[in-house]
Amino acid sequence: MTPLLSTDVAIIGGGIVGASAALALRRMNIAVMVLERDVCGSHSSGVNYGGVRRQGRSISQLALSARAHEIWGRLESLIGISAEYLRSGHLKIARSEADMASLEAYREKTLEYGMNLQMLDGSYLRKHYPWLGERAVGGSLCPEDGHANPRLVSPAFAMAAKRAGADIREHCRVDSVNKDGDHFLLRTHSGLQIRSQFVLNCAGAWSGKIAAQFGEVVPMESIHPVMVVTEPLAPFMSLSLGVEGGGVYARQAPRGNCVIGGSRGFALDELRARPSRSAINLVLQQTVELLPGLRHAHIIRSWSGTEGSLPDRQPVIGFSKTTPGLVHGFGFSGAGFQIGPAVGEVLAELVRDGRSQTPLDAFAIDRYT
Repeated sequence: MTPLLSTDVAIIGGGIVGASAALALRRMNIAVMVLERDVCGSHSSGVNYGGVRRQGRSISQLALSARAHEIWGRLESLIGISAEYLRSGHLKIARSEADMASLEAYREKTLEYGMNLQMLDGSYLRKHYPWLGERAVGGSLCPEDGHANPRLVSPAFAMAAKRAGADIREHCRVDSVNKDGDHFLLRTHSGLQIRSQFVLNCAGAWSGKIAAQFGEVVPMESIHPVMVVTEPLAPFMSLSLGVEGGGVYARQAPRGNCVIGGSRGFALDELRARPSRSAINLVLQQTVELLPGLRHAHIIRSWSGTEGSLPDRQPVIGFSKTTPGLVHGFGFSGAGFQIGPAVGEVLAELVRDGRSQTPLDAFAIDRYT
């Protein structure tokens, strides 16, 4: 006989959003089961750059990002490990006077969100960050932004949820989701069936397929960010770096390795991606312009992953407009790591209260459907 299990909430996807939602639900004493096709945090949540930044986000995301900032501040007490989280500061580099004007305009628009952005001119950079290249003419510093180790964070959220009583099922691919009266019926590849009142669609780049099953088709595409890591180097950079207008981003891990991201890789299949040689070369060329000291550093590893991106680069967060009990949390376009824990709490509030204290109008799925 096919096993049939019941739970209040079934979460599809065990990345940072799904795992943090499970933890938040258990802290509300709501029964929850996480169904992860591979292992928790093995896809975009675990292979991203690890930036924990508020700076540079759209205005509509800043309330959510501020909520996440508070959660990151108590991360170790929440999940049991520090996950190498450091509030190192995030410096967004300007390469022209136009970039500086853009950064200043952003600072003016975001004063109410408590980021304390500090505009730095070229002379300040030369004095305090002499390792920056000449193309950096100034920048904007967000002192309390930083970075963490993504390979540690998402699995730790899942383990914390499990300790709190969540049923975490790894290597458990969901093959079908159907609404059966007031409940959902989920079937997995192993034959397991789960009955739940709510389903949280947190399946990352594959969430669009689930939404489409319920008549909500979104124009989401898969993107494949490229990451490279250098050999361990003597400590020289404490900040996390970004570039106004896009390009590379970089940080130095506690062990001395520099983690660098930028450009795009390519898909091997639906689940796997790889950086091309040309993409790696482009990342390295742009990095050396900003960090000339890395010119002769050895690259010891490179990789890519699969993330879901929507045209407006805004996520979908909130209730389905077609199916009661279905709640979406996907499409973070390469910027979900910092806000992930807050999204998890928001999804849990929607289940418990039917609403959230955090504004979500900009993230509604019906902007596409």
